[in-house]
Amino acid sequence: MLTAPLRRRDFRLLWTGMGVSLLGDGVFIVAIAWQAYAIADRPSALAYVGLAVSLPQVAMLLVGGAVSDRVARRTVLMWADVARALAVAGLAALVAADVARLWELYVVGGIIGIATAFASPALDALVPQLVPEHELTQANAIEQFVRPAAIQLAGPALGGVAVAVLHPAGAFAFDAATFAFSAVCVRRMAPVAIPPGGGRSSLRHEVWEGLRYVRGHVWLWGTFLSATFTYLLFIGPTQVLLPYIVRNSLHEGASTYGAVLAAGGVGALIGAAATGRRGRPRRPMTFIYGWWTLATLAVAGYGLARSDWGLAAAAFVVNGAEAVGAVVWATVKQHRVANEMLGRVSSIDWCISTALLPLSYALTAPVANLLGARTTLVVAGTAGAAITLGFLFLPGMRSSAEPAQAPRVPAHRKTKPAKV
Repeated sequence: MLTAPLRRRDFRLLWTGMGVSLLGDGVFIVAIAWQAYAIADRPSALAYVGLAVSLPQVAMLLVGGAVSDRVARRTVLMWADVARALAVAGLAALVAADVARLWELYVVGGIIGIATAFASPALDALVPQLVPEHELTQANAIEQFVRPAAIQLAGPALGGVAVAVLHPAGAFAFDAATFAFSAVCVRRMAPVAIPPGGGRSSLRHEVWEGLRYVRGHVWLWGTFLSATFTYLLFIGPTQVLLPYIVRNSLHEGASTYGAVLAAGGVGALIGAAATGRRGRPRRPMTFIYGWWTLATLAVAGYGLARSDWGLAAAAFVVNGAEAVGAVVWATVKQHRVANEMLGRVSSIDWCISTALLPLSYALTAPVANLLGARTTLVVAGTAGAAITLGFLFLPGMRSSAEPAQAPRVPAHRKTKPAKV
C-alpha cells in the first residue's frame, strides 16, 4: 500500500515538514526568477544565482555526508532548516525595502546551497531508519509524490499568485516561514540512533572510506558520472532559459511560468504514484536509465514548443519520467548500501552528480547568446539523452546481483520505530 509508511509517526512528521518546506521552495523558484530579472533583465542574472547556490553546495557535500554518518541526522536536518529560514527571511526584508541587489541574492543563494549540502544526504540516509525495508519503495514513492506536488505543482502555482499579489518580498517571507515549520516538525521527531561507528574515526578518513566504497561499485560511480554530464548539459539551460522564454518570447507573466512548472508536477505525481504501486522492477538499472533517457530527451521539447501548452507538455514528460527513475534509484541505493555508509554514499551521489552544475549555469548565458535560447535547449536535451543511455552499457552496470544487506528496521514492526 502506497501510504503505509505514513502510519509511522516520525516518517509522517518528517514529510509533513518537508512537504510544507518544499511548497515554499516552489514559491521561491518563481519569486527568485522574477526578482533577478527585475534587477537585470538578462539570462546571466538568474544564471549567477544558480551558480551561487550550486558552487558551495558541491564544495560542502562530502563534508555534509560524513557529518550525517557521525551526527544524528534529525539534528542535521533541523539546523539546515533554521539556517535557510534565516537567510530567506533576510532576503525578504531587503526586497521589501527595495534595496536588494544581485550580489545579495547570490549571498543568500550560497547559504541555501551550504545548508542543502548537509540536509540532502541526511534526509536520504534517515528514511531507512524510519521505515522497514519492505516499505522503502513506498516511502521513496511518497517522497517523489510530495516533492513535485509541492515544489513543482502547488508551489509554483502559488508562487505566481504570490509574486503578483504580495510581490517577491511576500513570497520570500512565506518560504522562510515554511523552513521554520519544517524545523519544528523535525524537532518533534523521536531521537534516532547515530549510525554504528559514527565519529570513531576522523572526518577525513570517513570521507575517503565512502569514496573507496563507491569506486568499487560500477552501478554507483557510473550513475553518478552519468548524472554529472547530463546535468551539465540541461540543468542550467532549463532553470535559466525556461523562465526567460516565458517572459521574453511568449511575453507571459509569472503565473504562466508557475503553470508550466505545475504541469511538470502533475507528471511527477503520476509517475511516482504508478511506480510506488508496482514495486521494484526485475532489472532496476535498465529500468532507471530507460526512464531517465526519456526525461532528458524531453528537455528538447522546451526549445521546440511555441506556446505555453507546448512548454507544459514537455514539463509533464520531463518530470514524470524523472520521477519514475528516481523512485527506483533511491530504493536500490537504500537496499544495497549499508545504513552506516548511506549518508556518505548519498553525499558522494549529490557531489559527483552536481559537480559541474556551477559550470552549467556559467555557460548557459554565453551559449544562449551564441545559439539562441531555444536551440540551446534542443541541443541540451538530445545530447544529454545520448550520454545517459550510453552509461547504461558500462560493463557490470546492468547486473542484477546485489550486495549483502546491513540490518534495517525490523519488518514485523507495525508502529513507529523504537526510540533511542
